[in-house]
Amino acid sequence: MSVERLAAFLTMAFVIIVIPGPSVLFVIGRALAYGRRVALISVLGNTLGAYLAVALVALGVGSIVERSLVAFTILKLLGAAYLVYLGVQAFRHRRALAAPVDGPASVRGTWRTLWEGLVVGVSNPKSFVFYAAVLPQFVDRSAGHVTAQMLLLGLCFTAMALVCDGLWGLTAAGARDWFARSPRRMAAVGGTGGVAMVGLGVTVALTGRGD
Repeated sequence: MSVERLAAFLTMAFVIIVIPGPSVLFVIGRALAYGRRVALISVLGNTLGAYLAVALVALGVGSIVERSLVAFTILKLLGAAYLVYLGVQAFRHRRALAAPVDGPASVRGTWRTLWEGLVVGVSNPKSFVFYAAVLPQFVDRSAGHVTAQMLLLGLCFTAMALVCDGLWGLTAAGARDWFARSPRRMAAVGGTGGVAMVGLGVTVALTGRGD
């Protein structure tokens, strides 16, 4: 792959990544509801899920989702339902976040959090469609190793997204730290994070493909 082709892809990826999308809203919701640790683990899980989508696209699954309205709709609704579930859980347990700051911290399993982020990342059908539509445009087919090139491009994209989403998570978690000084505010911000995730899930469910 030529340097010029890779540079063009990285420029396009940067423009797309810096514009807040579903992944950013998901991370912000997690940061507000659970704090810095859960937000960063969610970012990692979401990124792993996104790269799994890249791998599936490179292996040909993405074209199926791109062409099949049924496959797109099923994947979209499953992802939306999972986001709503996570948001409802965060809202239900918002009062647990209002415990005194110097009291025992609410523990959320690392693997569970990582898995939740991964599921959200890989169940976004727009990721499949985006990767299936964009990655092949930057592949140099004359150089061969098309699958490897797509995996490399996807790795660059998700690595940039990991850094960007992580910064969003840290920023939102910093705002949460201020709210943590008041139990009432803490409960309110935890509920807000849950509502944000529910809203994101509903938005994903109602967003069509335009065909």
